[in-house]
Amino acid sequence: MQSYTEDKTSQATVKGKKMPEAYLAERTVSAVFKEEEQLDGVIRRLLDRGVSREHISVMGKNFQSKTKIAGFLTKKDVILGGLRSGAIFGSLFGSFLGLLTGVGVLFIPFVGAVVSAGPLGAVLLGAASGAIAGSAGAGLVSALVALGMPEDKATIYQTRVEAGEFLVMAEVPADRAGEFQLLLESAGGEEIAISEMTLPRAAKGRCESPADLSPEVRSHLSESAQKTFIDRYNAAFDESNDSIQAEHAAWEAIHQEYEEDESGVWTKPLAKV
Repeated sequence: MQSYTEDKTSQATVKGKKMPEAYLAERTVSAVFKEEEQLDGVIRRLLDRGVSREHISVMGKNFQSKTKIAGFLTKKDVILGGLRSGAIFGSLFGSFLGLLTGVGVLFIPFVGAVVSAGPLGAVLLGAASGAIAGSAGAGLVSALVALGMPEDKATIYQTRVEAGEFLVMAEVPADRAGEFQLLLESAGGEEIAISEMTLPRAAKGRCESPADLSPEVRSHLSESAQKTFIDRYNAAFDESNDSIQAEHAAWEAIHQEYEEDESGVWTKPLAKV
């Protein structure tokens, strides 16, 4: 979906019991892990403690086992509106990684191609990807800082992901942040941090105005193209009640009615035949 909100409610299930309706993800606890084998255990423990799978992100370069990537996003896809190609492509992992949302590959400057699972990958192509697109020298550091992570910690994470280690992030209630910090530490996590960042979520339902568009989408559409996008998206959503289908229909309308300028902005109406 092209629009983003700071949706902080979720519902998790712990050993068959539903957690309270309001899951206030007010903090993000993050850590790096040296080995892929550690990830299954830490994800399982986070889920057991009631963290929704939609609030867990994992990123790394060197996944070796049972990974089937269904698509690949290039640097150009990221810079020139990667969301139009379907954002993060679906894939399957063996183990608990398969429970996470939005698994796929994206290209991050200075880091290279990474596998990302969970909301962080989608945000890198959406609300935060302006930080990547805005500078040839920007990378994961800029994106994480734009989301609210301290720069010194973001720099460490980029360096360690680039070196082949794995970043895990869990968005949690503020009053339980210390509990999850200890959980990551006991699971073998290093460079553990608690920050006030939380990731924007794709808004569900109709798109009411350009303000609902993610900065990545909005920055690559002229005002008239934004209106075209929103009108077609809403029409398709009303027909299908499916945000992914509606997004694809909206981009198809843009392709049919506009062309990109030299900056990658869809601004030039195509001549009517």
